[in-house]
Amino acid sequence: MSVTATDLTGTERAVLLVLMAQARPVPNPELATLGPALAKPGRDKLNSLGLIESERVGNRFVHELTDRGWRLCRDIVAAGPPPRSAGAARALYTVLGALRRHLQRSELSLADVFAPADPAGSVEDRIRTAYTRLAPRPGGWVPLTRLRAEVDAPRADVDAALVALHRTPGVAVIPQEDQNLLTAEDRAAAVVIGDRPKHLIAIEA
Repeated sequence: MSVTATDLTGTERAVLLVLMAQARPVPNPELATLGPALAKPGRDKLNSLGLIESERVGNRFVHELTDRGWRLCRDIVAAGPPPRSAGAARALYTVLGALRRHLQRSELSLADVFAPADPAGSVEDRIRTAYTRLAPRPGGWVPLTRLRAEVDAPRADVDAALVALHRTPGVAVIPQEDQNLLTAEDRAAAVVIGDRPKHLIAIEA
C-alpha cells in the first residue's frame, strides 16, 4: 500500500517526526511529553500502514519507526507545509526545509543525522556489555534479574531496549518454562513482550 504524508493527520505526522528525532523505541508516556499523545485510533492506523511498530511492555506501549516510517519522514521533510497550516506548523516546516538542504549538501540520510545522544552508550549496548559479563558462554541464558542489576538505566528504557533486542537476529528473550523456579524478584524483573512475561535473555556471539 502506497502511503503519502497527506494520508495522515497533523498529529500523526508529528508523532512520526518525534520518533524520527529520537531514533529509538519510545514509551507512550514519554512520547506524550515530547509531542502529541498517540491515542489508540492513531496507533492502530500507523501500525496498519506499516509506519511504526508498537509493543506492549508492562502496562504501556513502546513505539518505533519502521523502515517505511523513515521513508515517509523523508517525504514529510521534503514536502513543505500542508495547505492551511498555521504559523507554528509553517515555522516547523521552514526548519525541516533547512534540514533537507543540509542532507542534500552533505549527502546524508535522516538516520545519519538523528541518533540517540548517550555518552555512556545506548541502553542496548549496555545490555550487551552486561550480558557478556554475566553469561557463562555466548548464547547462554542470563536471568533478567541479574541483567537489570548491571544496567544503570531507567526501567522503561531497559524494557524498550529489550523489546528492540528481541527483534534482533541472534538475540532471544524468553519466559522461564518452569514457573516454579521463579522467585518474586524474577517475576518483578520480567519484561512483558506481547502478552507474556519474559525472564531470560541469550545473545549469540
